Amino acid sequence: MEYDNEKVLKLIYPEGVPANLENDELLQYLSKLGSYKSDQLRKEVNRLVEENKTVVEQTQDLAISNYKTFILTSECSREIFREFRETEHKLDGLIEKLPKFFNVCEEFVKKSDDINTSRQLNIVTMKRHSDLIDILKLPQLMDTCIRVGKYEDALELASYVQRMGVKHSNIPLIKSIATAIEDSWHTMLSQLLAQLRTDMQLPKCLQVIGYLRRMQAFSTSELKLKFLQARDSWFTGILASIPQNDPQQHLTKTIELTRIHLFNIITQYRAIFTEDDDLFTGNDSRDSSKIFHGWLHEKIEAFLLTLEDDLLRGVNSVDTVLGQCMYFGLSFSRVGADFRGLLAPIFVRTIGQHFQNSVGIVTRQYEQDIESYTLINKISTGLNRGKSTSLDTLSPPDSLLDFHPLATYCNGLLGAFNELRLCAPLGVADTVAKTIQSSMERVSKAIFIFYRQEQQAFSEAERDNFIRLCSCLAYDLIPYIQKCIHCLFPPHTVAQHLGINVQMLQKASLTYLVPSDILKPLHHLLPNRVDAIIMQSGMESVAVN
Repeated sequence: MEYDNEKVLKLIYPEGVPANLENDELLQYLSKLGSYKSDQLRKEVNRLVEENKTVVEQTQDLAISNYKTFILTSECSREIFREFRETEHKLDGLIEKLPKFFNVCEEFVKKSDDINTSRQLNIVTMKRHSDLIDILKLPQLMDTCIRVGKYEDALELASYVQRMGVKHSNIPLIKSIATAIEDSWHTMLSQLLAQLRTDMQLPKCLQVIGYLRRMQAFSTSELKLKFLQARDSWFTGILASIPQNDPQQHLTKTIELTRIHLFNIITQYRAIFTEDDDLFTGNDSRDSSKIFHGWLHEKIEAFLLTLEDDLLRGVNSVDTVLGQCMYFGLSFSRVGADFRGLLAPIFVRTIGQHFQNSVGIVTRQYEQDIESYTLINKISTGLNRGKSTSLDTLSPPDSLLDFHPLATYCNGLLGAFNELRLCAPLGVADTVAKTIQSSMERVSKAIFIFYRQEQQAFSEAERDNFIRLCSCLAYDLIPYIQKCIHCLFPPHTVAQHLGINVQMLQKASLTYLVPSDILKPLHHLLPNRVDAIIMQSGMESVAVN
Protein backbone atom coordinates (compact mmCIF):
# COMPACT_ATOMS: atom_id res chain seq x y z
CA MET A 1 0.00 0.00 0.00
CA GLU A 2 2.86 2.31 0.80
CA TYR A 3 4.38 1.51 -2.51
CA ASP A 4 1.16 2.56 -4.26
CA ASN A 5 1.10 5.80 -2.34
CA GLU A 6 4.60 6.56 -3.46
CA LYS A 7 3.66 5.94 -7.08
CA VAL A 8 0.67 8.24 -6.73
CA LEU A 9 2.82 10.93 -5.19
CA LYS A 10 5.31 10.69 -8.03
CA LEU A 11 2.49 11.08 -10.51
CA ILE A 12 1.11 14.10 -8.71
CA TYR A 13 4.42 15.67 -7.78
CA PRO A 14 7.03 14.52 -10.32
CA GLU A 15 9.63 16.88 -8.80
CA GLY A 16 9.03 15.71 -5.25
CA VAL A 17 6.49 16.32 -2.56
CA PRO A 18 6.79 19.72 -0.85
CA ALA A 19 8.00 19.49 2.73
CA ASN A 20 4.99 21.30 4.12
CA LEU A 21 2.62 18.60 2.73
CA GLU A 22 4.22 15.64 4.39
CA ASN A 23 1.71 14.69 7.10
CA ASP A 24 -0.61 11.91 8.05
CA GLU A 25 -3.68 13.51 6.46
CA LEU A 26 -1.97 13.51 3.05
CA LEU A 27 -1.21 9.84 3.34
CA GLN A 28 -4.76 9.10 4.34
CA TYR A 29 -6.06 11.19 1.41
CA LEU A 30 -3.73 9.37 -1.00
CA SER A 31 -4.91 6.04 0.30
CA LYS A 32 -8.49 7.12 -0.24
CA LEU A 33 -7.64 8.57 -3.66
CA GLY A 34 -5.99 5.35 -4.70
CA SER A 35 -9.25 3.51 -4.12
CA TYR A 36 -11.31 5.75 -6.45
CA LYS A 37 -12.42 4.70 -9.88
CA SER A 38 -11.73 6.73 -12.94
CA ASP A 39 -15.13 8.46 -12.83
CA GLN A 40 -14.63 9.33 -9.26
CA LEU A 41 -11.20 10.65 -10.04
CA ARG A 42 -12.61 12.92 -12.79
CA LYS A 43 -15.19 14.24 -10.40
CA GLU A 44 -12.60 14.64 -7.62
CA VAL A 45 -11.16 17.70 -9.25
CA ASN A 46 -14.45 19.49 -9.37
CA ARG A 47 -15.26 18.38 -5.88
CA LEU A 48 -12.01 19.77 -4.59
CA VAL A 49 -12.60 23.06 -6.39
CA GLU A 50 -16.06 23.35 -4.94
CA GLU A 51 -14.83 22.39 -1.52
CA ASN A 52 -12.06 24.94 -1.72
CA LYS A 53 -14.46 27.61 -2.75
CA THR A 54 -16.75 26.69 0.11
CA VAL A 55 -13.88 26.83 2.58
CA VAL A 56 -12.80 30.22 1.28
CA GLU A 57 -16.33 31.59 1.55
CA GLN A 58 -16.68 30.24 5.07
CA THR A 59 -13.37 31.74 6.00
CA GLN A 60 -14.37 35.12 4.66
CA ASP A 61 -17.67 34.96 6.49
CA LEU A 62 -15.86 33.97 9.66
CA ALA A 63 -13.34 36.82 9.26
CA ILE A 64 -16.08 39.34 8.58
CA SER A 65 -18.17 38.25 11.46
CA ASN A 66 -15.26 37.95 13.86
CA TYR A 67 -12.88 40.66 12.62
CA LYS A 68 -12.50 42.19 16.12
CA THR A 69 -11.37 38.85 17.44
CA PHE A 70 -8.85 38.52 14.66
CA ILE A 71 -7.54 42.03 15.30
CA LEU A 72 -7.28 41.39 19.02
CA THR A 73 -5.58 38.07 18.35
CA SER A 74 -3.14 39.77 16.02
CA GLU A 75 -2.36 42.42 18.58
CA CYS A 76 -1.93 39.80 21.30
CA SER A 77 0.31 37.81 19.03
CA ARG A 78 2.38 40.90 18.30
CA GLU A 79 2.54 41.79 22.02
CA ILE A 80 3.46 38.23 22.89
CA PHE A 81 6.15 38.24 20.22
CA ARG A 82 7.52 41.52 21.54
CA GLU A 83 7.56 40.24 25.13
CA PHE A 84 9.16 37.02 24.00
CA ARG A 85 11.90 39.04 22.34
CA GLU A 86 12.44 41.10 25.52
CA THR A 87 12.43 37.93 27.55
CA GLU A 88 14.96 36.42 25.19
CA HIS A 89 17.16 39.55 25.47
CA LYS A 90 16.98 39.50 29.26
CA LEU A 91 17.73 35.82 29.27
CA ASP A 92 20.84 36.50 27.23
CA GLY A 93 21.89 39.16 29.76
CA LEU A 94 21.15 36.74 32.57
CA ILE A 95 23.23 34.06 30.89
CA GLU A 96 26.13 36.53 30.62
CA LYS A 97 25.88 37.47 34.31
CA LEU A 98 25.45 33.94 35.63
CA PRO A 99 29.25 33.14 35.73
CA LYS A 100 29.89 36.29 37.77
CA PHE A 101 27.00 35.37 39.95
CA PHE A 102 28.44 31.91 40.43
CA ASN A 103 31.84 33.44 41.38
CA VAL A 104 30.23 35.80 43.84
CA CYS A 105 28.30 32.91 45.32
CA GLU A 106 31.49 30.91 45.68
CA GLU A 107 33.25 33.84 47.39
CA PHE A 108 30.29 34.26 49.66
CA VAL A 109 30.42 30.57 50.52
CA LYS A 110 34.14 30.85 51.26
CA LYS A 111 33.65 33.94 53.40
CA SER A 112 30.84 32.19 55.15
CA ASP A 113 33.12 29.25 55.82
CA ASP A 114 35.87 31.59 57.09
CA ILE A 115 33.38 33.39 59.29
CA ASN A 116 32.13 30.09 60.54
CA THR A 117 35.69 28.93 61.20
CA SER A 118 36.50 32.18 62.99
CA ARG A 119 33.35 31.79 64.99
CA GLN A 120 34.37 28.30 65.97
CA LEU A 121 37.86 29.58 66.88
CA ASN A 122 36.34 32.35 68.96
CA ILE A 123 34.20 29.81 70.76
CA VAL A 124 37.24 27.64 71.44
CA THR A 125 39.25 30.73 72.43
CA MET A 126 36.60 31.75 74.93
CA LYS A 127 36.62 28.26 76.39
CA ARG A 128 40.47 28.32 76.68
CA HIS A 129 40.72 31.97 77.66
CA SER A 130 42.60 31.39 80.91
CA ASP A 131 45.06 28.99 79.28
CA LEU A 132 45.76 31.46 76.49
CA ILE A 133 46.34 34.25 78.98
CA ASP A 134 48.95 32.08 80.71
CA ILE A 135 50.67 31.40 77.40
CA LEU A 136 50.62 35.06 76.38
CA LYS A 137 52.19 36.02 79.71
CA LEU A 138 55.16 33.67 79.19
CA PRO A 139 57.49 36.38 77.74
CA GLN A 140 56.63 38.77 80.57
CA LEU A 141 57.15 35.99 83.11
CA MET A 142 60.49 35.16 81.50
CA ASP A 143 61.62 38.79 81.76
CA THR A 144 60.53 38.93 85.40
CA CYS A 145 62.48 35.77 86.26
CA ILE A 146 65.59 37.14 84.58
CA ARG A 147 65.24 40.54 86.26
CA VAL A 148 64.98 39.07 89.78
CA GLY A 149 67.70 36.50 89.11
CA LYS A 150 65.56 33.36 89.08
CA TYR A 151 67.52 31.76 86.28
CA GLU A 152 66.40 28.24 87.18
CA ASP A 153 62.76 29.13 86.47
CA ALA A 154 63.78 31.07 83.37
CA LEU A 155 65.57 28.03 81.97
CA GLU A 156 62.53 25.84 82.59
CA LEU A 157 60.27 28.38 80.85
CA ALA A 158 62.63 28.58 77.89
CA SER A 159 62.73 24.80 77.61
CA TYR A 160 58.91 24.58 77.78
CA VAL A 161 58.44 27.24 75.09
CA GLN A 162 61.03 25.57 72.90
CA ARG A 163 59.16 22.26 73.04
CA MET A 164 55.87 24.04 72.41
CA GLY A 165 57.38 25.86 69.42
CA VAL A 166 58.56 22.61 67.88
CA LYS A 167 55.18 20.98 68.41
CA HIS A 168 53.09 23.92 67.13
CA SER A 169 55.42 25.50 64.62
CA ASN A 170 52.50 26.31 62.29
CA ILE A 171 50.80 28.68 64.78
CA PRO A 172 51.91 32.32 64.36
CA LEU A 173 51.16 33.19 67.98
CA ILE A 174 53.40 30.40 69.23
CA LYS A 175 56.12 31.55 66.85
CA SER A 176 55.92 35.12 68.18
CA ILE A 177 56.09 33.88 71.78
CA ALA A 178 59.07 31.67 70.93
CA THR A 179 60.80 34.66 69.32
CA ALA A 180 60.18 36.84 72.41
CA ILE A 181 61.48 34.08 74.69
CA GLU A 182 64.58 33.75 72.51
CA ASP A 183 65.26 37.49 72.89
CA SER A 184 64.91 37.17 76.66
CA TRP A 185 67.17 34.11 76.49
CA HIS A 186 69.91 36.22 74.93
CA THR A 187 69.38 38.85 77.63
CA MET A 188 69.84 36.20 80.31
CA LEU A 189 73.00 34.99 78.57
CA SER A 190 74.41 38.52 78.64
CA GLN A 191 73.53 38.91 82.33
CA LEU A 192 75.23 35.64 83.27
CA LEU A 193 78.38 36.63 81.39
CA ALA A 194 78.23 40.04 83.07
CA GLN A 195 78.11 38.36 86.49
CA LEU A 196 81.38 36.60 85.67
CA ARG A 197 82.92 40.07 85.36
CA THR A 198 82.22 40.82 89.02
CA ASP A 199 83.85 39.79 92.28
CA MET A 200 82.22 36.41 92.93
CA GLN A 201 83.06 33.47 95.10
CA LEU A 202 83.44 29.88 93.98
CA PRO A 203 79.85 28.68 94.78
CA LYS A 204 78.29 31.53 92.82
CA CYS A 205 80.76 30.99 90.00
CA LEU A 206 79.85 27.29 89.83
CA GLN A 207 76.17 28.21 89.73
CA VAL A 208 76.59 30.67 86.87
CA ILE A 209 78.67 28.24 84.81
CA GLY A 210 76.03 25.58 85.49
CA TYR A 211 73.38 27.85 84.00
CA LEU A 212 75.57 28.57 80.96
CA ARG A 213 76.11 24.86 80.41
CA ARG A 214 72.38 24.18 80.58
CA MET A 215 71.75 26.92 78.06
CA GLN A 216 74.10 25.09 75.65
CA ALA A 217 75.11 28.39 74.09
CA PHE A 218 78.82 27.50 73.95
CA SER A 219 80.91 24.43 73.42
CA THR A 220 83.30 23.36 76.18
CA SER A 221 86.25 25.17 74.60
CA GLU A 222 84.16 28.29 73.98
CA LEU A 223 82.88 28.21 77.57
CA LYS A 224 86.45 28.03 78.87
CA LEU A 225 87.38 30.98 76.71
CA LYS A 226 84.34 33.02 77.79
CA PHE A 227 85.03 32.25 81.46
CA LEU A 228 88.66 33.34 81.23
CA GLN A 229 87.74 36.46 79.22
CA ALA A 230 85.11 37.52 81.75
CA ARG A 231 87.25 36.87 84.82
CA ASP A 232 90.23 38.54 83.13
CA SER A 233 88.11 41.64 82.44
CA TRP A 234 87.24 41.91 86.14
CA PHE A 235 90.81 41.15 87.22
CA THR A 236 92.24 43.78 84.85
CA GLY A 237 89.81 46.35 86.19
CA ILE A 238 90.94 45.63 89.77
CA LEU A 239 94.59 46.16 88.83
CA ALA A 240 93.79 49.32 86.85
CA SER A 241 92.13 50.87 89.92
CA ILE A 242 95.37 50.78 91.96
CA PRO A 243 96.84 54.31 92.37
CA GLN A 244 100.14 54.67 90.52
CA ASN A 245 101.51 57.75 92.28
CA ASP A 246 103.81 55.81 94.59
CA PRO A 247 105.72 52.97 92.82
CA GLN A 248 106.33 51.14 96.10
CA GLN A 249 102.67 51.09 97.11
CA HIS A 250 101.52 50.37 93.57
CA LEU A 251 103.84 47.40 93.24
CA THR A 252 103.06 46.04 96.71
CA LYS A 253 99.31 46.30 96.10
CA THR A 254 99.68 44.76 92.63
CA ILE A 255 101.59 41.78 94.03
CA GLU A 256 99.01 41.25 96.75
CA LEU A 257 95.94 41.54 94.51
CA THR A 258 97.49 39.52 91.70
CA ARG A 259 98.46 36.72 94.05
CA ILE A 260 95.04 36.56 95.71
CA HIS A 261 92.71 37.05 92.76
CA LEU A 262 94.75 35.18 90.16
CA PHE A 263 94.97 32.19 92.48
CA ASN A 264 91.21 32.38 93.08
CA ILE A 265 90.52 32.44 89.35
CA ILE A 266 92.75 29.39 88.83
CA THR A 267 90.97 27.62 91.69
CA GLN A 268 87.59 28.45 90.17
CA TYR A 269 88.70 27.23 86.75
CA ARG A 270 89.99 23.99 88.26
CA ALA A 271 86.75 23.41 90.18
CA ILE A 272 84.52 24.18 87.17
CA PHE A 273 86.38 22.31 84.46
CA THR A 274 87.29 19.16 86.35
CA GLU A 275 88.21 17.43 83.10
CA ASP A 276 91.33 19.64 83.02
CA ASP A 277 92.83 18.29 86.25
CA ASP A 278 95.77 16.91 84.28
CA LEU A 279 96.43 20.45 83.15
CA PHE A 280 97.92 21.34 86.56
CA THR A 281 100.10 18.23 86.76
CA GLY A 282 101.72 18.70 83.36
CA ASN A 283 100.15 15.57 81.86
CA ASP A 284 97.63 17.31 79.59
CA SER A 285 98.49 17.46 75.90
CA ARG A 286 95.07 18.44 74.52
CA ASP A 287 94.62 21.53 72.39
CA SER A 288 91.88 22.81 74.72
CA SER A 289 94.43 23.19 77.53
CA LYS A 290 96.27 25.76 75.43
CA ILE A 291 93.49 28.24 76.20
CA PHE A 292 94.30 28.23 79.91
CA HIS A 293 98.06 28.00 79.38
CA GLY A 294 97.98 31.00 77.05
CA TRP A 295 95.86 33.07 79.43
CA LEU A 296 97.98 32.27 82.50
CA HIS A 297 101.17 32.97 80.56
CA GLU A 298 99.77 36.34 79.51
CA LYS A 299 98.85 37.28 83.09
CA ILE A 300 102.29 36.34 84.41
CA GLU A 301 103.95 38.33 81.61
CA ALA A 302 101.75 41.32 82.42
CA PHE A 303 102.74 41.07 86.09
CA LEU A 304 106.43 40.85 85.21
CA LEU A 305 106.14 43.93 82.99
CA THR A 306 104.44 45.85 85.83
CA LEU A 307 107.11 44.64 88.24
CA GLU A 308 109.94 45.79 85.99
CA ASP A 309 108.29 49.12 85.25
CA ASP A 310 107.70 49.94 88.94
CA LEU A 311 111.22 48.84 89.88
CA LEU A 312 112.66 51.17 87.25
CA ARG A 313 110.45 54.00 88.50
CA GLY A 314 112.12 53.65 91.87
CA VAL A 315 111.21 51.36 94.77
CA ASN A 316 112.42 52.13 98.25
CA SER A 317 112.60 48.59 99.56
CA VAL A 318 113.68 46.17 96.82
CA ASP A 319 114.37 43.37 99.31
CA THR A 320 110.77 43.52 100.59
CA VAL A 321 109.41 43.42 97.07
CA LEU A 322 111.70 40.52 96.21
CA GLY A 323 110.46 38.56 99.22
CA GLN A 324 106.84 39.17 98.28
CA CYS A 325 107.46 38.16 94.67
CA MET A 326 109.25 34.98 95.69
CA TYR A 327 106.37 34.07 97.99
CA PHE A 328 104.00 34.83 95.13
CA GLY A 329 105.89 32.50 92.77
CA LEU A 330 106.17 29.80 95.43
CA SER A 331 102.42 29.85 96.10
CA PHE A 332 101.76 29.34 92.39
CA SER A 333 103.90 26.21 92.37
CA ARG A 334 100.88 24.44 93.85
CA VAL A 335 99.10 24.87 90.52
CA GLY A 336 102.13 24.17 88.36
CA ALA A 337 102.88 27.82 87.58
CA ASP A 338 106.05 28.56 89.56
CA PHE A 339 107.56 31.59 87.83
CA ARG A 340 110.29 32.45 90.31
CA GLY A 341 112.88 31.70 87.65
CA LEU A 342 111.51 34.62 85.61
CA LEU A 343 111.87 37.05 88.52
CA ALA A 344 115.65 36.79 88.95
CA PRO A 345 116.63 38.42 85.61
CA ILE A 346 114.26 41.32 86.26
CA PHE A 347 115.61 42.03 89.74
CA VAL A 348 119.21 41.57 88.61
CA ARG A 349 118.68 43.88 85.65
CA THR A 350 116.78 46.47 87.70
CA ILE A 351 119.23 46.44 90.64
CA GLY A 352 122.15 46.70 88.25
CA GLN A 353 120.49 49.58 86.37
CA HIS A 354 119.74 51.39 89.63
CA PHE A 355 123.33 50.95 90.80
CA GLN A 356 124.64 52.20 87.47
CA ASN A 357 122.40 55.26 87.71
CA SER A 358 123.59 56.01 91.24
CA VAL A 359 127.27 55.60 90.29
CA GLY A 360 126.70 57.72 87.18
CA ILE A 361 125.34 60.56 89.32
CA VAL A 362 128.33 60.29 91.68
CA THR A 363 130.77 60.23 88.77
CA ARG A 364 129.23 63.29 87.09
CA GLN A 365 129.31 65.13 90.40
CA TYR A 366 133.01 64.30 90.78
CA GLU A 367 133.73 65.58 87.27
CA GLN A 368 132.05 68.87 88.16
CA ASP A 369 133.93 69.10 91.48
CA ILE A 370 137.34 68.43 89.95
CA GLU A 371 136.81 71.15 87.34
CA SER A 372 136.53 73.81 90.06
CA TYR A 373 139.07 72.20 92.41
CA THR A 374 142.30 73.98 93.31
CA LEU A 375 145.51 72.61 94.87
CA ILE A 376 146.57 75.94 96.35
CA ASN A 377 147.22 75.89 100.13
CA LYS A 378 146.33 72.19 100.44
CA ILE A 379 148.14 71.05 103.56
CA SER A 380 148.32 67.39 104.52
CA THR A 381 146.43 66.45 107.63
CA GLY A 382 149.32 64.26 108.66
CA LEU A 383 147.11 61.24 109.20
CA ASN A 384 148.71 57.83 108.90
CA ARG A 385 147.64 56.52 105.52
CA GLY A 386 148.86 53.05 106.35
CA LYS A 387 146.58 52.89 109.35
CA SER A 388 143.60 54.19 107.43
CA THR A 389 144.00 51.54 104.77
CA SER A 390 144.20 48.68 107.20
CA LEU A 391 142.44 45.53 106.06
CA ASP A 392 140.86 45.13 109.47
CA THR A 393 138.41 47.96 109.02
CA LEU A 394 135.77 49.00 106.47
CA SER A 395 136.15 52.68 107.24
CA PRO A 396 137.17 54.91 104.34
CA PRO A 397 140.84 55.92 104.19
CA ASP A 398 141.53 59.07 106.21
CA SER A 399 143.78 60.35 103.44
CA LEU A 400 140.68 61.10 101.36
CA LEU A 401 139.92 63.99 103.71
CA ASP A 402 142.84 65.90 102.14
CA PHE A 403 141.04 65.89 98.78
CA HIS A 404 137.42 66.92 98.86
CA PRO A 405 136.40 65.62 95.38
CA LEU A 406 137.75 62.12 96.17
CA ALA A 407 136.09 62.13 99.60
CA THR A 408 132.75 63.17 98.09
CA TYR A 409 133.15 60.57 95.37
CA CYS A 410 133.90 57.85 97.93
CA ASN A 411 130.90 58.83 100.02
CA GLY A 412 128.71 58.63 96.91
CA LEU A 413 129.99 55.13 96.12
CA LEU A 414 129.46 54.06 99.72
CA GLY A 415 125.87 55.33 99.52
CA ALA A 416 125.32 53.26 96.36
CA PHE A 417 126.89 50.23 98.09
CA ASN A 418 124.65 50.69 101.14
CA GLU A 419 121.57 50.71 98.91
CA LEU A 420 122.85 47.65 97.08
CA ARG A 421 123.73 45.86 100.33
CA LEU A 422 120.02 45.51 101.24
CA CYS A 423 119.49 43.30 98.19
CA ALA A 424 122.68 42.24 96.45
CA PRO A 425 122.13 39.18 94.22
CA LEU A 426 125.24 37.46 92.92
CA GLY A 427 124.01 37.99 89.38
CA VAL A 428 124.74 41.70 89.66
CA ALA A 429 128.30 41.26 90.99
CA ASP A 430 130.01 41.54 87.62
CA THR A 431 127.82 44.51 86.66
CA VAL A 432 128.81 46.29 89.89
CA ALA A 433 132.51 45.67 89.30
CA LYS A 434 132.37 46.82 85.68
CA THR A 435 130.33 49.91 86.62
CA ILE A 436 132.89 50.86 89.29
CA GLN A 437 135.70 50.14 86.84
CA SER A 438 134.17 52.44 84.25
CA SER A 439 133.45 55.12 86.83
CA MET A 440 137.00 55.12 88.16
CA GLU A 441 138.40 55.27 84.67
CA ARG A 442 136.36 58.45 84.18
CA VAL A 443 137.67 59.73 87.54
CA SER A 444 141.24 59.06 86.48
CA LYS A 445 140.64 60.70 83.11
CA ALA A 446 139.08 63.75 84.81
CA ILE A 447 142.19 64.08 87.02
CA PHE A 448 144.41 63.88 83.94
CA ILE A 449 142.35 66.56 82.16
CA PHE A 450 142.65 68.71 85.29
CA TYR A 451 146.42 68.19 85.22
CA ARG A 452 146.76 69.04 81.55
CA GLN A 453 144.82 72.27 82.00
CA GLU A 454 146.58 73.44 85.20
CA GLN A 455 150.10 71.97 85.02
CA GLN A 456 151.74 75.04 83.55
CA ALA A 457 150.56 77.15 86.46
CA PHE A 458 151.53 74.57 89.11
CA SER A 459 153.83 75.69 91.88
CA GLU A 460 156.11 73.19 93.55
CA ALA A 461 153.64 72.72 96.41
CA GLU A 462 150.76 72.34 94.03
CA ARG A 463 152.65 69.71 92.04
CA ASP A 464 153.37 67.78 95.27
CA ASN A 465 149.70 68.01 96.21
CA PHE A 466 148.71 66.72 92.77
CA ILE A 467 151.08 63.74 93.18
CA ARG A 468 149.50 63.07 96.56
CA LEU A 469 146.04 63.27 94.91
CA CYS A 470 147.02 60.66 92.33
CA SER A 471 148.61 58.48 94.98
CA CYS A 472 145.48 58.71 97.16
CA LEU A 473 143.39 57.52 94.23
CA ALA A 474 145.80 54.72 93.34
CA TYR A 475 146.90 53.45 96.77
CA ASP A 476 143.95 54.27 99.00
CA LEU A 477 140.67 54.66 97.15
CA ILE A 478 140.97 51.85 94.60
CA PRO A 479 141.98 49.17 97.16
CA TYR A 480 139.26 50.38 99.52
CA ILE A 481 136.54 50.21 96.85
CA GLN A 482 137.82 46.77 95.82
CA LYS A 483 137.50 45.70 99.45
CA CYS A 484 133.91 47.01 99.58
CA ILE A 485 133.03 45.05 96.43
CA HIS A 486 134.42 41.84 97.93
CA CYS A 487 132.58 42.56 101.15
CA LEU A 488 129.33 42.58 99.19
CA PHE A 489 130.31 39.71 96.91
CA PRO A 490 132.90 37.46 98.60
CA PRO A 491 135.18 35.95 95.92
CA HIS A 492 134.90 32.40 97.25
CA THR A 493 131.09 32.63 97.18
CA VAL A 494 131.07 33.90 93.59
CA ALA A 495 133.64 31.29 92.56
CA GLN A 496 131.65 28.50 94.20
CA HIS A 497 128.50 29.71 92.45
CA LEU A 498 130.28 29.67 89.09
CA GLY A 499 132.02 26.38 89.74
CA ILE A 500 135.55 27.78 89.47
CA ASN A 501 138.33 28.75 91.88
CA VAL A 502 139.25 32.23 93.08
CA GLN A 503 142.38 32.40 90.88
CA MET A 504 140.27 31.84 87.75
CA LEU A 505 137.80 34.42 89.00
CA GLN A 506 140.60 36.95 89.45
CA LYS A 507 142.12 36.10 86.09
CA ALA A 508 138.77 36.73 84.36
CA SER A 509 138.43 40.04 86.29
CA LEU A 510 135.05 38.98 87.70
CA THR A 511 134.31 41.22 90.73
CA TYR A 512 137.91 42.43 90.46
CA LEU A 513 138.93 45.91 89.41
CA VAL A 514 141.80 46.37 86.92
CA PRO A 515 143.96 49.16 88.41
CA SER A 516 146.23 49.30 85.36
CA ASP A 517 143.30 50.31 83.16
CA ILE A 518 142.02 52.79 85.72
CA LEU A 519 145.38 54.50 86.24
CA LYS A 520 146.49 54.39 82.62
CA PRO A 521 146.08 58.17 82.08
CA LEU A 522 147.99 58.88 85.34
CA HIS A 523 150.63 56.16 85.11
CA HIS A 524 153.44 58.50 84.15
CA LEU A 525 152.51 60.91 86.94
CA LEU A 526 152.77 58.39 89.78
CA PRO A 527 156.02 57.82 91.74
CA ASN A 528 158.29 55.28 90.02
CA ARG A 529 158.76 53.29 93.17
CA VAL A 530 155.18 51.98 93.11
CA ASP A 531 154.86 51.24 89.40
CA ALA A 532 155.23 47.53 89.89
CA ILE A 533 152.63 47.49 92.65
CA ILE A 534 150.13 49.37 90.52
CA MET A 535 150.39 46.81 87.76
CA GLN A 536 149.34 44.01 90.13
CA SER A 537 145.66 43.02 89.95
CA GLY A 538 145.28 41.17 93.25
CA MET A 539 145.48 44.23 95.46
CA GLU A 540 145.06 42.34 98.70
CA SER A 541 147.08 45.09 100.42
CA VAL A 542 149.03 48.16 99.37
CA ALA A 543 151.82 49.60 101.50
CA VAL A 544 153.49 52.96 101.19
CA ASN A 545 157.21 52.96 101.83
